[in-house]
Amino acid sequence: MNLKRKTWLVIGLMVLTIQLNSQFMLHAQTLVPIEDFFRNPEKSSYNISPDGRYISFMAPYENRMNIFVQKAGSNKAVRLTSETDRDISGYFWANNNRILFLKDNGGDENFALFGVDANGKNLKCLTCFDKVRTQIIDDLEDQPDEVIIGLNKRNAMVFDPYRLNIKTGEMVMLAENPGNIQGWMTDHAGKLRVAIAIVDGVNSQLQYRDKEDEPFRPILTTNFKESLSPEFFTFDNKFLYATSNLNRDKQVAVIFDPATGKEKEVLYENKDYDVSGISYSRKKKVITAASFTSWKRDRYFFDDEAKAMFERLEKELSGYEVAVTASDKNEEKFIIRTYSDRSLGAYYLYDKKKDQLTKIQDVSPWIDESKMADIKPITYRSRDGLTIHGYLTLPKGVAPENLPVVVNPHGGPWARDNWGFNPEVQFLANRGYAVLQMNFRGSTGYGRKFWESSFKQWGLTMQNDITDGVYWLIEQGIADPDRIAIYGASYGGYATLQGVVVTPTLYAAAVDYVGVSNLFTFMKTIPPYWKPMLDMMYEMVGDPEKDSAQLEATSPALNAHRIMAPLFVAQGANDPRVNIAESDQIVEALRKRGVDVEYMVKDNEGHGFRNEENRFDFYRAMEKFLAKYMMDK
Repeated sequence: MNLKRKTWLVIGLMVLTIQLNSQFMLHAQTLVPIEDFFRNPEKSSYNISPDGRYISFMAPYENRMNIFVQKAGSNKAVRLTSETDRDISGYFWANNNRILFLKDNGGDENFALFGVDANGKNLKCLTCFDKVRTQIIDDLEDQPDEVIIGLNKRNAMVFDPYRLNIKTGEMVMLAENPGNIQGWMTDHAGKLRVAIAIVDGVNSQLQYRDKEDEPFRPILTTNFKESLSPEFFTFDNKFLYATSNLNRDKQVAVIFDPATGKEKEVLYENKDYDVSGISYSRKKKVITAASFTSWKRDRYFFDDEAKAMFERLEKELSGYEVAVTASDKNEEKFIIRTYSDRSLGAYYLYDKKKDQLTKIQDVSPWIDESKMADIKPITYRSRDGLTIHGYLTLPKGVAPENLPVVVNPHGGPWARDNWGFNPEVQFLANRGYAVLQMNFRGSTGYGRKFWESSFKQWGLTMQNDITDGVYWLIEQGIADPDRIAIYGASYGGYATLQGVVVTPTLYAAAVDYVGVSNLFTFMKTIPPYWKPMLDMMYEMVGDPEKDSAQLEATSPALNAHRIMAPLFVAQGANDPRVNIAESDQIVEALRKRGVDVEYMVKDNEGHGFRNEENRFDFYRAMEKFLAKYMMDK
């Protein structure tokens, strides 16, 4: 054998060894069937009747999530509903004998309220009006035959509050929305006494009345950047428990005095994170805890009994996050839900009187958490010096070096990613991808300054925060620079499209799921009940007239000539938030240029795919698309 041929043979064997090692590492873990990540839970959404005698849950029937009921302590369940076209969106016990639930049609989000007896009889629609959306304002726990709902029946842009008799179907309007009320709140007696309004387009106003037969009067007006968000009344119905960032950066827990229009007392504040909510004991009439989220959910306890109960549960359920999701009226029996980053967890029944914890059901028993990846918190610095928090998931059994990566910006955008089981992330990690999630500027929970820094920054510094995370991964040696994809839904879909516009060579592939592509047409096609907040959106996103040059520069569909990466687009035909025209535009613009773009439209879906078979189709197509451009390199 001559030296030249021998040298090339050695090099060839080295390359083959590297390829085989790479393939072995990517498939060192067992591939989990795609259906296991995205199928409906075996049983979920457990609740308990007010008297504690019955447990309810949702489970698949004909591949749709329906409501079932069983006696506490029994395994024999009765199916109450038989919906086959669409999952039931949510439900609750109205009283010991009747359950109410919400359902829309084809993803249009015009939810109607239905009622059904606990034995499955007397199914009735209570608010089936054409193109009308139902909101639940108060389930009126102490008034078993009534609820307070909001309907945009009179005017599609606003919701009027009604007291609804769930036996007779009779409705009484409690107030006529003058056109600017965005929310309503009752006191502990079920009387409608608080309204939250948008005035002058961009100012928030808290309105109040002492009695239900009096007119509302304004007691606090602020720019929408400051907020006082009432949670519930004090137990004498005189003051309000609220979260507030008035004259401060972070949301804190306070007592607010409607008579003076001022904060009466600060109950709890965290120097790093917003307080997101306050909980209370209806039976004991005390507040129990304030919640906030660092990289995990956390609580500050006001009540020693509540703290002791959580500590007792966390000790027995070590390794999992613990949440109380429901209780009976006497607060003797509780539904407990666990979860972790590697498990959807389980439901338990906790009998406080007996101090007995009984497992009811694993949510997805087919998921083997030992095969799931760890989701770790990370931080990095943006190019202008902000600290960006996020999460990094590495495929199991693979060295964190030179990996294919899927960058996954969240939707909202004024929301945030949280730690917990994410089926998309686990699916991608199981297929050999590292997944980077980041809470870019504007993400909630980090204070007002961080939130406001996103205003009029769609596609600009918000996008830079995402890009900087990608560069950070490359610098760490974790990401293979030639195998990075970006995938997101809603605003995350917009960030995906903008990412392949402004950094056209950074991404090897992109997946846009119900994403905005044109900021001008997006604002023209928003749901009618968003229109009272349009001036606020102009201040947060941009004014189509005053900021037209900026919006044009940051609308991916208008800059599609810069896109080089292969693109997969998925859209629900009935999406009321991101109209199908958003996806049509970007697909048409790219196909005109001959760019490789795949397009999936589901006619019976809205803002994201809820029907199980559509989820399967989408993620199968995503898997094939990503493998083509990422794994076959």
